Amino acid sequence: MSVQLNASVLKAFAILGLFTAERSEITAATVAAELGLNGVTAHRFLRTLERAGALVAAAKGVYRLGFLLVDLGDRATHQAQLGRTLQPVLDAITRDMNEASMVTAFQADMVVCIARALSGRSLSVDIRVGSQLDGYCTANGKLWLASLPAPALARYLDLVERRPLTGATIVERAALLEELERVRRQGWASNENEREEGIRAIAVPVTTHEGRMIAGLSVFGPTLRMTDAVMARALERLRAARAEIEQAMYGEKAAEG
Repeated sequence: MSVQLNASVLKAFAILGLFTAERSEITAATVAAELGLNGVTAHRFLRTLERAGALVAAAKGVYRLGFLLVDLGDRATHQAQLGRTLQPVLDAITRDMNEASMVTAFQADMVVCIARALSGRSLSVDIRVGSQLDGYCTANGKLWLASLPAPALARYLDLVERRPLTGATIVERAALLEELERVRRQGWASNENEREEGIRAIAVPVTTHEGRMIAGLSVFGPTLRMTDAVMARALERLRAARAEIEQAMYGEKAAEG
């Protein structure tokens, strides 16, 4: 099924793409000439990007890249570095469990895979570095949602559509809030065929000293292999990996959650 794209968003990114190492400033005339827009439309796009923080006005009618893009670049770099740092831990988890594992971040209301390790066994779900997953129907996603401040969680529940992907998907608001409270109490989350039939997953959070979640760590595989006994063993393995990660990051043994 074809997806209808937003032309204004594509034009905005095309404008940002006009900046190069040799061209640090652009004007409405630049945009109009290179992208085929009229002057009024080009000026409106530039002012909108300035308001969003993507551009700053260097002089009247002259624009440079703004600090929003620097911040986003720093976030992307941090996630890439975190994924590379944790890759050996994932490889060890997958070697021990003989099932797939991954590390996630949370960005723009979506769970993002920033590192993964696959076993040689069959797996129907295709999750790659950069894949985006819904929060409400995944083990990692439940951890991220449970970690949000109440206003941010309320905004998520108000704005993000929750579709019944399987018969087990939790879409009703009260039921999801109850599930997230359970996740907070026990300190881990699971996905019981909620995103895709026949796939189970279990995940734990990696946190800072202050308790702020900085990554999700999970093991996932087919329901036939991910029995209750395997899920329990995976949880213990993930807790051990988390303690190893937090000890390496902060120099002391983290308490088990």
